Amino acid sequence: MHFDAHRHLGRLPAHPFYGGPPVHPDTTARGTVAELLKDLDEQGVERALVLPNYGVPDPAVAFGFNDLVVEAAGADDRVRAGLWVSPRPEDAARTEHALGLVAERGVRALKLSFLLGGRPDDAGCRPALDRIFAAARAHDLTVHVHTSPGAASDIDRVGDLVERYGDGTRIHLVHFGGGMSGHIKLAGGRFFDWIAAGKRVYTDLSWAIGFAPRWLATEIERRGLGHDRVLFASDEPWGDHAGEHARLRAAVGDPELAGRVFRGNFEELYD
Repeated sequence: MHFDAHRHLGRLPAHPFYGGPPVHPDTTARGTVAELLKDLDEQGVERALVLPNYGVPDPAVAFGFNDLVVEAAGADDRVRAGLWVSPRPEDAARTEHALGLVAERGVRALKLSFLLGGRPDDAGCRPALDRIFAAARAHDLTVHVHTSPGAASDIDRVGDLVERYGDGTRIHLVHFGGGMSGHIKLAGGRFFDWIAAGKRVYTDLSWAIGFAPRWLATEIERRGLGHDRVLFASDEPWGDHAGEHARLRAAVGDPELAGRVFRGNFEELYD
């Protein structure tokens, strides 16, 4: 049994990604609480942080799944909910409505991604970001932030959020930088520098390139730092639970570190 710190709920509409025909690439997406709980049973997941599914370029779709993840958290104690919020000024009313749900049972996180618009360094997004991080701090929530190489989700830009808000708010950097450049920047020093500086920064290794989990585990052991900042996450339906679990289990050989990654750190953040 283990804990999953990042998976999604909700079925997206078909979309013509990259100029192709409308498709549903998230083939294991679940649209009901019952389907989600069945997956948790079959995969041996004892606790899960569940976030709205997103990917099509329409924030209204992701916002629309907030009620579903709150329903899931209310239905079963294994589920913790993360609410979709947005830095875009045009999403201000929907974000404010989402923040009105933070007191619902099981809500433990706010989900923020720049894939659907906005930038960490955009002055127009600053009021919404200030509001989101202030709400997280006031309600003891963790802010999940998507990372991927290039554009607004690159760790060079997302790192600004850690510098700006990380002293007072927990920030979970999803995908450990999201690719080669992000992995090297973080494992090569930046992640540990933030921890040493007192930043409340965490990460998961979903989507990570093969070398990254091994290197990160080696650096944690060498530095004696970071064992309490890494969590297992499947990112279902965009990730593959079995593959993510096997890869991280193989990389994290030390039993004490494995206990932290697969259970203990989740308990401290979300349980």
